[in-house]
Amino acid sequence: MIKIRKQEALDYHSDGRPGKIEVIPSKPYSSQRDLSLAYSPGVAEPCNEIADNVEDVYKYTAKGNLVAVISNGTAVLGLGDIGPEASKPVMEGKGVLFKIFSDIDVFDIEVDATDVDEFVQTVKNIAPTFGGINLEDIKAPEAFEIEKRLKEELDIPIMHDDQHGTAIISAAALINALEIAGKKIGEVKVVINGAGASAISCGKLYCALGVDRKNIIMLDSKGTINTQRTDLSEHKKYFVSKTELTTLEEAMKGADVFLGLSKGNVVSKDMVKSMADNPIVFALANPDPEIAYEEAMSVRDDIIMATGRSDHSNQVNNVLGFPFIFRGALDVRATAINEEMKLAAVKAIAALAKETVPDEVNEAYNEKNLVFGRNYIIPKPLDFRLITTIAPAVAKAAIESGVARFPITDWNAYSEELDQRIGRDNKLVRSVVQRAKNNKQRVVFAEADHHKILKAAQIVNDEGIAIPILLGNKEKIKSLAEAYLIDIDGFEIIDPREEKEEERRYLFADRLYQKRKRKGLTLYEARKSMRDRNYFAAAMVETGQADAAISGLTRNYPHAIRPALEMIGKGKGVSKIAGMYILITEKGPLFLADTTVNYDPTSEELVDITKLTHDAIKSLKIQPRIALLSYSNFGSSKGEDAVKVAKAVEILHRDHPEMVVDGEIQANFALNKELINEIFPFSELADKHVNTLIFPNLASGNIAYKLIQEMAASDSIGPILLGMDKPFHVLQLGSSVREIVNMVTIAAADSQTRYR
Repeated sequence: MIKIRKQEALDYHSDGRPGKIEVIPSKPYSSQRDLSLAYSPGVAEPCNEIADNVEDVYKYTAKGNLVAVISNGTAVLGLGDIGPEASKPVMEGKGVLFKIFSDIDVFDIEVDATDVDEFVQTVKNIAPTFGGINLEDIKAPEAFEIEKRLKEELDIPIMHDDQHGTAIISAAALINALEIAGKKIGEVKVVINGAGASAISCGKLYCALGVDRKNIIMLDSKGTINTQRTDLSEHKKYFVSKTELTTLEEAMKGADVFLGLSKGNVVSKDMVKSMADNPIVFALANPDPEIAYEEAMSVRDDIIMATGRSDHSNQVNNVLGFPFIFRGALDVRATAINEEMKLAAVKAIAALAKETVPDEVNEAYNEKNLVFGRNYIIPKPLDFRLITTIAPAVAKAAIESGVARFPITDWNAYSEELDQRIGRDNKLVRSVVQRAKNNKQRVVFAEADHHKILKAAQIVNDEGIAIPILLGNKEKIKSLAEAYLIDIDGFEIIDPREEKEEERRYLFADRLYQKRKRKGLTLYEARKSMRDRNYFAAAMVETGQADAAISGLTRNYPHAIRPALEMIGKGKGVSKIAGMYILITEKGPLFLADTTVNYDPTSEELVDITKLTHDAIKSLKIQPRIALLSYSNFGSSKGEDAVKVAKAVEILHRDHPEMVVDGEIQANFALNKELINEIFPFSELADKHVNTLIFPNLASGNIAYKLIQEMAASDSIGPILLGMDKPFHVLQLGSSVREIVNMVTIAAADSQTRYR
């Protein structure tokens, strides 16, 4: 599990603009005319249209893509009843997940009301604003009544995710687990430990799938829910069993399925041993499951197990469900999220796990070939097919069950629209992070005497992205870490200047000397160079003592890159190295090259740069669509730079027909699909979303990425050094901690790809 430190979490929420979400206008607003259209007098026209036909609110406002995440803070995560204000960070976080996974906008609403009537009335009063309502972190039994009342009294999709999210995902896992175990759903004995909103919802959904209610034994903190109990709520009474069993240990004997939604470490190895053949264990308490994954797996070879954790197979994660369920419901303007829609989501998730897993997903999780089986019964959270699988299934169920007000007729077009909303490109960083974490690489930090580097090293170590190796004066590094409250305990720290490192310096120096002795370097100079941390870091990578290196935070680019070029050198068959930036935008990642290395490349060198960039992007499992930029469009100018670029494109078309590439072209045409389709429909880039820009010279590339980065406030990764024999990446001078972490992640993934 990811290690999160208190101050880091507080800084994340407080730095810059406080909180995690903001409202951004979706229409132009720069001129007085724009403002007159946005507000008075122009706004009166859509108001009148909606007054005449209330359904037009979906046409003229954001209602159709707007969900309220609403809580009163009475059951927040594992924190309990902490109040509405304290629940706001969680609700904002839920809004972030809605946006990044399904492009749904969210207003988080924290209601200061614990009385059911008051809460329901408050939500009803604000409901006209929203296309759907996600109830969150409301304690049982009030949660049941609140959801029931709102579903009866409102005509928009409403779902309490704490109840139904886990139920939907675990039900999909159950369907597949039973198939693998060779058991019939109507015959299995199910034990559910926990009797809160989520557990009761799971039990009811399992029954809807075919589990016999008589075969379910549910337990709360006081033991088995049976006929001898007189303290049961109405919702618990639904699962009263006639059994005389009273304890969890007794209930689990001979059970086929265990579902835990309680607390950690309440199930023993002996309890798991006592279960039936091919037992199914869903230990979903977080962060500690009812029984640790390793313990359960150690006592049964035939077990099928799932947890709520990301560091084990079969993670039951609500993010597999709610973003896509609401997406499908909103897109058909459903009046509810009914049982048919929930069951459709269950079956869609279960079916997706049986399909061939794309290479991108295998790569993200460092798997050679994920295949449906005991260790893969539900899809992975980073599977880009979730939105195009679940949302249409939910939408179809809404139509078929009669709750859709806007039926979809062209399902292929709808699928394309979903891909455009959240394409796989937008999951680049999450995918690369996951890949790096699955096989941690050793990354040497050449400038460890800087607090930003130490903070980045702590983060990548905490998140399991890489194993940091720090270079510099040990006392200075430890003192700096203490001053900035950075935990580097257990990190390897090497001071290349120490006397005890002399033997290693000499070995490294001899290697450098052999590479450079006919280029004017003496052995004395080579030994002197190895006292420089950049040379030492490059030598560690070259000799396999580290897998990748990071430098450049405090040094200019040429000074930082020279040791890597001299010690590691270019890769086999590479004639020209280059620098590439990745800018993370709303439309997906934008790749820019060359932005750091080649001042004024020739046509042939532009071809080499394009090929390096193309291959680097392909390694990230993204299809490059490349524009070679100029001030000219397809021969409109005969200037020297324009001709140079045109010649490079001619060579690329001739020698690399597999590439999607064209030019010379101006940047606005390259990035505007409608514009290029209208003016240059003959182009190889027509009807394509360009994601890669190759610049004619260093000045244009460097200026462009710095402008975009600063003005558009894009998240950035780079500069990534392309064409090196082994990973050595040079940071931008003054990079932020986040940018350093991003670069380390790319370096680790780069090393891992080469290793594979």
